[in-house]
Amino acid sequence: MPRHIPQKTSLELEPHQVLLRPLVTEKGTNQSTRYNAYAFEINKLATKIDVRKAVEKLFDVKVEKVHIQNRKGKPRRTRQRFGYTADWKKAIVTLDKEHTIEFF
Repeated sequence: MPRHIPQKTSLELEPHQVLLRPLVTEKGTNQSTRYNAYAFEINKLATKIDVRKAVEKLFDVKVEKVHIQNRKGKPRRTRQRFGYTADWKKAIVTLDKEHTIEFF
């Protein structure tokens, strides 16, 4: 069984549809100051190339590399019912040394 099967869709995502929200966490702020890397929650259909183009267009920066993770939902319980939060996709974008992104 192949490890990765690329998804082929005729759907073209706009840059604001690729990046759903920035992930501002303690780990993320440490990565941004130390390694100039920023984390985003992205659309499940987005690829590395889509993320690179979206970040470069929306923030007017130069992207060095992109890492993508598929995150599984966590188990949650409400009274007697068990369920899971939704699966989501995360991108860690490393920028060129001269560029930064200011979220606040």
